[in-house]
Amino acid sequence: MRSLPPRRRLLAATISSSLAILGALPPLHALAQAPSQQAEQLFTVNLPAQALSQSLTMLSTQTGVQVYAPSDLVTGLTAPAVSGRMSAREAINRLLAGTKLAALTNANGNVTIQTRQTGAMERELQEVRVQANAYEENAWGPVEGYQARRSATGTKTDTALIETPQSISVVTADYAEAIGATNLKEALSYTPGITISPYGTDSRYDWIYLRGFDGYGSLYLDGLPLRNTGSLSVWRTENYNLERFEVLRGPSSVLYGQNSPGGLVNVVSKRPTDKPLHELQLQLGEDSRKQLAGDFSGPVDEDGKLLYRLTALVKDAELPAESMADDRYFLAPSLTWRPSSDTNLTVLSSVMRDRAGVYTRIVPVEGTLLYNPNGKIPSSNFLSEPDFNQFDQDQWMLGYAFEHRPNQNWTLRQNARYSHMEVDYWQAGTTRFVQVDAGNPSSAANYRRRYLTVSGTQSDASSFVIDNQAEGKLKLGETEHTLLLGLDYQRTHFDEASYYQRTTLTIDIYDPTYGANLPIPAPYTDSDIRLWQTGLYFQDQIKFGGRWVATLGGRYDWAKVESDDHLTNTKSRQTDEKFTGRAGLVYLAENGLAPYLSYAESFVPNVAVNPATGKAFDPETGVQYEIGLRYQPPGRNDSYSIAAFDLRRRNNITTDASFVPSQRGEVTVRGLELEAHIQPLPQLSVNLSYSYTPKADVTRSIDPSEVGKQANPVSRNQAAAWADYRFPFGLRFGLGARYMGPNSGYEGNAPKTVPGYTIFDAMVGYDYGPWSLALNARNLTDKTYYSQCGSTVCYFGDERKLIATATYRW
Repeated sequence: MRSLPPRRRLLAATISSSLAILGALPPLHALAQAPSQQAEQLFTVNLPAQALSQSLTMLSTQTGVQVYAPSDLVTGLTAPAVSGRMSAREAINRLLAGTKLAALTNANGNVTIQTRQTGAMERELQEVRVQANAYEENAWGPVEGYQARRSATGTKTDTALIETPQSISVVTADYAEAIGATNLKEALSYTPGITISPYGTDSRYDWIYLRGFDGYGSLYLDGLPLRNTGSLSVWRTENYNLERFEVLRGPSSVLYGQNSPGGLVNVVSKRPTDKPLHELQLQLGEDSRKQLAGDFSGPVDEDGKLLYRLTALVKDAELPAESMADDRYFLAPSLTWRPSSDTNLTVLSSVMRDRAGVYTRIVPVEGTLLYNPNGKIPSSNFLSEPDFNQFDQDQWMLGYAFEHRPNQNWTLRQNARYSHMEVDYWQAGTTRFVQVDAGNPSSAANYRRRYLTVSGTQSDASSFVIDNQAEGKLKLGETEHTLLLGLDYQRTHFDEASYYQRTTLTIDIYDPTYGANLPIPAPYTDSDIRLWQTGLYFQDQIKFGGRWVATLGGRYDWAKVESDDHLTNTKSRQTDEKFTGRAGLVYLAENGLAPYLSYAESFVPNVAVNPATGKAFDPETGVQYEIGLRYQPPGRNDSYSIAAFDLRRRNNITTDASFVPSQRGEVTVRGLELEAHIQPLPQLSVNLSYSYTPKADVTRSIDPSEVGKQANPVSRNQAAAWADYRFPFGLRFGLGARYMGPNSGYEGNAPKTVPGYTIFDAMVGYDYGPWSLALNARNLTDKTYYSQCGSTVCYFGDERKLIATATYRW
């Protein structure tokens, strides 16, 4: 099998592709001088709050529409910040809102600013103002720019973030695009409280830690769970089809049922839009990446009662080793029907087909953290069998979001989705060293070759979830209530076989060659697993005293797991019931400060059997106390937040020296998290985050040797910063840094301290009219680092990734 070209050649090829795209466009001066015929065409507009004359000049540059503004009319006037997808006419009228000026468009499409007059021009201005005010952020829609103000993830209602008494971060689609994120974990890479690569480079899944706990199984799409069973069959998402990536930190069972104590990630799909949207996007990058995507939306009928959206993507790429494929086909049609202003039905669907190899970078500690007489193991060595590795996944989803307001006080919602997935996964790995010279244990020959292993999963999965909600807005005396009553149900079925075998075949970790004929082992598990959960929940958001907001909630769950073991012809059944609660209080000060405190609970059913009773153990539980402060300065788009928390996972299963299980485990995580989105200058955006986690340890266990050790490799200090600057003529630059401090490895068993590292990301872009160009580099310096180590292996982190993107919108 052919090897990859050197990385420098790949880097040069990608840069050349980007320059070719730039070269294909008309010269800047030619575009600037062309008369505009696009008064109603949509453009990407980004104007900071500044002098009106400067904003009009920048708008002319960004759209190509010539704007003539006499200096005696605009001198001394200021304009608000304006950003998003809109026509030049709409942007101008946003800039002129509140002034005595109006815009008049001539036959050539050019615009003249003059004093507002009565008659036709005033009627035109009034009509445009309706369009200009059409955008208003809601919890389920897009966000213009990097800063979201509302979310439904923390309350299941459209609530301002500053009124939510629990730590939440929202990564917008614009921000994810700016930092060059192509998958979910990269989109969250600048978010506090999250470790994005606990298992290093991994082409299969978006593994993450949330507040020190594994986030596996904590992914939601449009507020509905993407449930799994603890196997390697995991639902996947596509960034290009998402508007928001929202992180709710801490226990969340009151609204969502069984869940990890660390929190959850809820991603929000793109939905049909009122205004026509047309976008084509081309990406070229390292590892032969070629990707073509399109996004189209708008009204179907003249009345705007029927809206459509079609998002599609085709990716032809390779993984960074031995030319393994990394291909994807994705299609997401959606339709919104609005028969009246009180009723809304959106049908959401998607089809995804992945055909790829498997790329992980797991290496022994000897030659990484520890001394190996053969030297350091090169990070470019691929310790697997590329011809054997395979990751084929097909999944489709069909669902809807229905909302009806029977009167001005109540809103009824029903969200549902059916999903199906098939996975065919095979991978070769390594296990232990081959002992060549038994008489000399320290011989270099004993630390060169490793035995190969075979693992795989074949799965057929289906899932149905439905969430019914009744939201009421009531006033009782001096208090205002937002009541939420809900009943949700989910059923997930996995028919799955898993495989693993150690072989006698070996690989040289310093000079790997490929072509071994690996066997297909018999399955070690082959079972049907069915999960049910029914939850009844309530929540009351109470505003009182003019400045206070209290949130109270409770939920009762019925959970059931049934398993048919095809290997032993045995069946098992487990049922659990659990009540969880939540309480929080926020004070909204006039100066934009909002201190809060909260208490939240979670639970997860146990599948382990208590040998003393022959029945399953009680559910694990999670409890969190959090105190925090948010700050949104009046009149600015900045926001700041700080949260301190004490989080405990209780009743988890631990084993003694004889591997007898006992429900005596507890893990305690304490920490402090900071996040800030700042605009210190009109054209400069800065995003900062910091996590301080002094404790993430096992505090109770039947095995005394575990107590005091970290359950997961969580660094005491973690920080990230991203800043980008946009010049008036369309050029933009971005630079980011991500720091992860040292830690003691998985279960605190790394043979020595795992060193910390700092990764740099960068972006350069150019926007003009309907064109948007960008070149993104993640891990700009191609730094080699270990994302995690255990007692026997280490995981190399992600290599440099360079992608050029050209987007055309009309």
